Amino acid sequence: MTYEPVFTRTPRNAFLPSPVFVGIVAVFAVSGVMTWTSFGNVRIDVFLFVISGWIISLCLHEYAHALTGFFSGDLSVADRGYLRLNPLKYTHPLLSIVLPVIVVILGGIGLPGGAVWIDHQYIRSRLKDSLISAAGPLTNVVLALVVAVPFLAGMAPELAPTVTGQYSLSDSGHLEFWAALALLAFLQVTASVLNFLPVPGLDGGSIISPWFSPAYQRAWNLVAPWGFLLLFLLLWQTQVGEYFYVAVNWLAGLINVEPWLYALGFDLMRFWSST
Repeated sequence: MTYEPVFTRTPRNAFLPSPVFVGIVAVFAVSGVMTWTSFGNVRIDVFLFVISGWIISLCLHEYAHALTGFFSGDLSVADRGYLRLNPLKYTHPLLSIVLPVIVVILGGIGLPGGAVWIDHQYIRSRLKDSLISAAGPLTNVVLALVVAVPFLAGMAPELAPTVTGQYSLSDSGHLEFWAALALLAFLQVTASVLNFLPVPGLDGGSIISPWFSPAYQRAWNLVAPWGFLLLFLLLWQTQVGEYFYVAVNWLAGLINVEPWLYALGFDLMRFWSST
């Protein structure tokens, strides 16, 4: 009996980026240039830049889940189109893309969405099961660090104290672009934190659930569909939200992304509001 390599059983175009994803990347690149050069209405430029960048990160997050699942034994993710970075192929595009975008627009927070569907009957290891769930939020961590590179390099504008005790803005130019980029970095930080929370139904909960006893797993799975709602209520209706923002602001500060700058990015992105 000869061994048939995995890739010979996978469609040739399974790993090719979809035209939808390529189009989103094109919007991100063009709007980034427009924001940098202040072409046209810069607030609309910032909106397109931030939203397209956020959608790209959502696609990469789900792609990381699918790719890890593929190499862990579930080859069916290729047949379902998950490896082509097409957000329209997700099990719940409304939860995976539309809802996180709406939350970003309304609240400026990287709320996690739905996930790609992994057939766990092919996953023979609890460790692999956990790694599949961890792959998504780890991708957000990597993206946060990548976006933060120019901030860590000191290329972004800074507020410097003056002799009068006030603060003045360093003259680095392209303030709108740096504000938009800071907001994208902040969104990745919030997404990383939220996705690692051990909440049923979210990635953090799925990381630990394979290690539960069967009885506890059944109880966990019953609560999982309500985990997203529970998180939403905790963040917006309790003091947990305050603790959350303290934590993410601290983490953003570690990568030199300042609150005033991504707050400006959020204000610019909401082009329909008054200036």
